[in-house]
Amino acid sequence: MNLYTFVFGQKEDLSKGASFIFGDSLVDAGNNNYMQTLSKANINPNGIDFKPSGGNPTGRYTNGRTIGDLVGEELGQPHYAEPFLAPNTSGNVVLHGVNYASGGGGIMNATGRIFVNRLSMDVQVDYFNITRKQIDGLLGSSKARDYIAKNSIFSITIGSNDFLNNYLLPVISMGARITQSPDAFVDDLINHLRGQLTRLYQLDARKFVVGNVGPIGCIPYQKTINQLGENECVSLPNKLALQYNARLKDLLQELNDNLKGATFVHANVFNLVMELITNYAKYGFTTATKACCGNGGQFAGIIPCGPTSTMCSDRDKHVFWDPYHPSEAANIIIAKQLIDGDTRYVSPMNLRQLRDL
Repeated sequence: MNLYTFVFGQKEDLSKGASFIFGDSLVDAGNNNYMQTLSKANINPNGIDFKPSGGNPTGRYTNGRTIGDLVGEELGQPHYAEPFLAPNTSGNVVLHGVNYASGGGGIMNATGRIFVNRLSMDVQVDYFNITRKQIDGLLGSSKARDYIAKNSIFSITIGSNDFLNNYLLPVISMGARITQSPDAFVDDLINHLRGQLTRLYQLDARKFVVGNVGPIGCIPYQKTINQLGENECVSLPNKLALQYNARLKDLLQELNDNLKGATFVHANVFNLVMELITNYAKYGFTTATKACCGNGGQFAGIIPCGPTSTMCSDRDKHVFWDPYHPSEAANIIIAKQLIDGDTRYVSPMNLRQLRDL
């Protein structure tokens, strides 16, 4: 493919490829701003360290860049992937990637209904189908297929909400938990995700990175509501995450074996975040338990980050920005490992190697 192409008379540099990002609030770049939803991060002081917005909130659930932003930046993409629902995400903009992630979204369509609106993974794939047709229109079908298959990375960060805001949610999920064992629920998740990833493959996606579920029993919210000590984590959420993660690894191996020409990279987010939490001082953090921005309880873990929250002055010394999400400082360490790390954290190759395939 030419490194440059003319789209509607404009010269577009396509050499850096595109980043298509799917997932939940860990990588949402502002889709939820455009919905009537209870899950939003478009309020101060979220985004206080996000330079492109001058420190104003963008809808990212952290103080600065998300892992998706950082990976795209490091792999040389000239622009952050814009939120699909943003009005200016059209025309040539989509050639540099699009972000479909949504705070509260999950693999299952029922996940996150406590927030009223959110984009589930099924809807996110539907939206990529719309973008896919736009790229056909911009490049022509043959060039578009090549660009999607060879120059684009598909990043999927999803699953945490399926436990936190579905299976483990008191009251709302009681019905599901009575009728479904953890095994059956994890089965359901894996079967749904298999279908979703296969749909992306059918739309010409070939380079995938899929993150597993992090240690959700160690987030400040869980530690606070369960009144745990500094070095304790809630065992059930972590146990469920590990159960799902083992099945996810098998699924990605199965897809690598069965979907011709595709490469599925497994990002071991659980071990990466656990390493930061366990050895936080080694990485320059002073706490891996207390939210920098939040209120309530020992770890400021009950009230989400907003204008009335207390905020720490040393944001880069906290592993967690708010009761649920890592700080930019933690995201930087995680992103570096995914881009250039070894098979402890990213396998069968890292993201730089995936890009250069």
